[in-house]
Amino acid sequence: MQLSKHRILLASAATLLVLSGCNADQDAKPTAAASTEVIVATVNGAPINKSSIDMIVNESNGQQPVNTPEAREAIVNQLIIQTLIADEAIKQGLDKTPAVADQLNVLKLSVLSNAYIQNYLDTQKPSDDELKAEYERIKAAVVGSEYHARHILVESESDAQAIIAELKKNPGSFAKLAEEKSLDTGSKANGGDLGWFDLSSMVPEFGNAAAKLEKGQISQAPVKTEYGYHIIQLEDSRPIQAPPFDEVKSHLVEAVQQKNLKTQVEDLKAKAKIVMTETPAPTSASAPATTAETPAK
Repeated sequence: MQLSKHRILLASAATLLVLSGCNADQDAKPTAAASTEVIVATVNGAPINKSSIDMIVNESNGQQPVNTPEAREAIVNQLIIQTLIADEAIKQGLDKTPAVADQLNVLKLSVLSNAYIQNYLDTQKPSDDELKAEYERIKAAVVGSEYHARHILVESESDAQAIIAELKKNPGSFAKLAEEKSLDTGSKANGGDLGWFDLSSMVPEFGNAAAKLEKGQISQAPVKTEYGYHIIQLEDSRPIQAPPFDEVKSHLVEAVQQKNLKTQVEDLKAKAKIVMTETPAPTSASAPATTAETPAK
């Protein structure tokens, strides 16, 4: 069983670069907190801080090596250019135009909401009791069996039937025949051994056929799938077992945090006064807009 990871997307470096240049109060005096920042450059008196460079480097997500002197210098130059262009845009009043103001507002909402989410994940750690309760809930939902089987894959039904005829004479030759004749390069070297698997990981025809076999039994008819014709030998089967708690604990932390965060957001929405505004359809542009106060869901 594998517990899926849920990831929170933080604001991209590109977004942060845009925001860094769009400060309508560039001439304001730095605060006491800002005075402790390491300044790598100034643009008409506006500082570019080392922390901004570090942030962009950290947000690169390993896409390319950016933590080099050359890359950091390129980031500084990019910020300088963006600051100069943003200053000119502000002088022209572009930050006050509806389209730009809407974009800035959306970017601000994105950065602030992601900051809230990251702070929540950093500070609201689930207790061991919560993690164990989630583990027991998931463990209780683990049902079914998993199977250990070998197979021989061939191209034609006649080839498969010929191999089945050989196996009827000598069932112990399955591994040897798999090494000699199977087209499955991933398993033939191991005598056709597929290891342990659950049925959902196999194509339906193969899984259904394997599930009908008894331990040690070989399929008496070729099993046709999109890959060709299979002869299957069931080595063993067992109930699916949940992995140990300690093995999945880190994934459980993420799962519980996500669940708690979702509850927190739903609570914020339930307490808010949300008014949905319906805009007229294009075919009735002259019709007046209507508003309806909708209870939060």
